[in-house]
Amino acid sequence: MHIDRTTDGHVHTKYCHHAHGEMVDYVEAAIAAGLKRLIFLEHLESGINYFESTWLSEAEFALYRAEGERLREAYQGRIEIGLGVEVGYNPQRVAEILAFLKHHSWDRVGVSFHYYEIDGQHYNVVSRRKANLEPLGSHGVERVIADYFATLLEAVVTLPGTGLCHLDAVLRHHPEVHFTAAHQHRISEILQAMAAKGMTLEVNTSGFPHRGEQYPTQAILEEAAALGVPLVAGSDAHRPSEVGRYFERLG
Repeated sequence: MHIDRTTDGHVHTKYCHHAHGEMVDYVEAAIAAGLKRLIFLEHLESGINYFESTWLSEAEFALYRAEGERLREAYQGRIEIGLGVEVGYNPQRVAEILAFLKHHSWDRVGVSFHYYEIDGQHYNVVSRRKANLEPLGSHGVERVIADYFATLLEAVVTLPGTGLCHLDAVLRHHPEVHFTAAHQHRISEILQAMAAKGMTLEVNTSGFPHRGEQYPTQAILEEAAALGVPLVAGSDAHRPSEVGRYFERLG
């Protein structure tokens, strides 16, 4: 398997409300880490009923793009800077999402699914907070996982994504999480759909401090590589010091 360790393809900044640091701080950190390319991947969510905003508003996206373009020019010849978007899939807002994506060109469109709906309220499936874990657990861990993969498959097929984020991170902080044979089969279907569309699979190094290995697991990476799905590294940095973290552990 080949993973390019000179590019960090997934970082967030202060604009998403749950990360810290200016965009220039991330660029400087990437240069210090010896990276050749840095791709910002800021959050887009549509129609989510959650107690806080962990994504950008339309006005914040405008600021993000303007600052990104300024930095691209300022750092030309020192590092390549990409402006991307991590699209949280909401099956009820597909038209709205597609309209947003068509409004600008993006260097990377990462597909993800963070918010699971129960009785009109959304819960974050990758959060460690009890306010998310308890209602999702009560709803049924296996059920949430099955719905997560089914929704990811729909997102891969429906959206003009260039890559997939967080393939196996669902309920990563829940003590009862485990994948059944049916879940594994769904993962294979997702990878096959990605291969058909020419999408990349993100190798997310934020997994190392959580579980001692990257997201997704080595077995999933090997299956993806066998299908011809390109693997791309992303730190999922939420502060400049995390840019390029654990890249040395990648094969």
